Amino acid sequence: MNPTTLPAATYHDTAVRQFALMSVVWGVVGMLVGVIIAAQLTWPELNFGISWLSYGRLRPLHTNAVIFAFGGCALMATSLHVVQRTCQVRLFAPALASFVFWGWQAVIVAAAISLPMGYTQGKEYAELEWPIDILITLVWVAYAVVFFGTIGTRKVRHIYVANWFYASFIITVALLHIVNSAAIPAGWMKSYSAYAGVQDAMVQWWYGHNAVGFLLTAGFLGMMYYYIPKQAGRPVYSYRLSIVHFWALIFTYMWAGPHHLHYTALPDWTQSIGMVFSLILLAPSWGGMINGIMTLSGAWHKLRTDPILRFLIVALSFYGMATFEGPMMSIKTVNALSHYTDWTVGHVHAGALGWVGLMTMGSLYYLIPRMYGRTEMHSVKAIELHFWMSTIGIVLYIAAMWIAGVMQGLMWRAVNADGTLTYTFVEGVKATYPYYVVRLMGGLLYLAGMVVMAWNVWMTVLSGRTVEATIPLPAAARA
Repeated sequence: MNPTTLPAATYHDTAVRQFALMSVVWGVVGMLVGVIIAAQLTWPELNFGISWLSYGRLRPLHTNAVIFAFGGCALMATSLHVVQRTCQVRLFAPALASFVFWGWQAVIVAAAISLPMGYTQGKEYAELEWPIDILITLVWVAYAVVFFGTIGTRKVRHIYVANWFYASFIITVALLHIVNSAAIPAGWMKSYSAYAGVQDAMVQWWYGHNAVGFLLTAGFLGMMYYYIPKQAGRPVYSYRLSIVHFWALIFTYMWAGPHHLHYTALPDWTQSIGMVFSLILLAPSWGGMINGIMTLSGAWHKLRTDPILRFLIVALSFYGMATFEGPMMSIKTVNALSHYTDWTVGHVHAGALGWVGLMTMGSLYYLIPRMYGRTEMHSVKAIELHFWMSTIGIVLYIAAMWIAGVMQGLMWRAVNADGTLTYTFVEGVKATYPYYVVRLMGGLLYLAGMVVMAWNVWMTVLSGRTVEATIPLPAAARA
């Protein structure tokens, strides 16, 4: 059969474009709120006595905006892009994909309104009240139908490893959300957890740690396994290692949550299990990092001239750093020093700004121009500028928090010969102040980099045109 007689089938990328653009928008918003609360910690009077501008209300707004708006939109954009290309088939149920996009934006807007008003369940990364939780569930089920429907109709027998990671994140986040959000409504925007006491804490940190493990790790590893080989023009270093990495990671991560509850009412044996599995977690995490970085074998010279590849590889470096630091901080003796200090804040942001942020930016810089008929972004120099602003901002941020955190831990533990505390809590706060100023400077740099990206994306969209990529013909049709 002559392939020219066949109608050209195209991928369905409308939802991909929408999610990619909104990821950039929500990234600017989420990081702006982060800078505002960093400024409030430096100068508390900046809340102006307004309750909905207080740190306690803006902080969950910041975490939700960065994790679920910025990160969530990036995951949905890239997963729907990758699953079509690796399965060589059009997106399953495009109308449902449109519902996923608009439904997810409705969730984000609902969070942006309700959290500053003080409506919260008080659970880390799960603050949203029950009506919004129901909407999240509906949208997530629709997302799963679109993703797995596309895999089910694939024209390629093999399921590429990036889709394994995306699939694990979709399934696990659904399970985590439904179990942890179980609550008894006590009004339109008020509910009580179905669990009590230490059981509630255990379920929450099973959710909290695995939200990090699957949404912020497994999902972004799906990005890594597609966009690094694409940008580098090289195959994955070891496909066998990628499979070992997948199974080892998803099994181990599920057991590590109790390390958030060291020295609490949680049974000691449960705390120890969390610590042991956290230490084991180092092996698959570093296996994946090495696999990604070694994909550049034979193409290291590209790092000198390709800022997008630099984003992706430095993201992996921060992933390696954060996944070494996390297991180390789960050791009980280390945790006794680090817990409740700004060291934890530094660790979280090494992962969030370094791993999640840079991987998202690099992937979107690859993806967005191709959605608008271009081979590259409007300005490569702006990508270069963004890379250095982000990297310097991250280093300032996490270095300040590491130093402040260790200092806080040591000051809180210091005792005089008669057993009284050497320092008051206020003295610890005063000693921390200079590091909060440095943290704010780092955050401002990172936010400024996101603004540069938003401008670059805007110019790319204006100068490009919406295109639908053609699906390759199956081998039989090409014969």
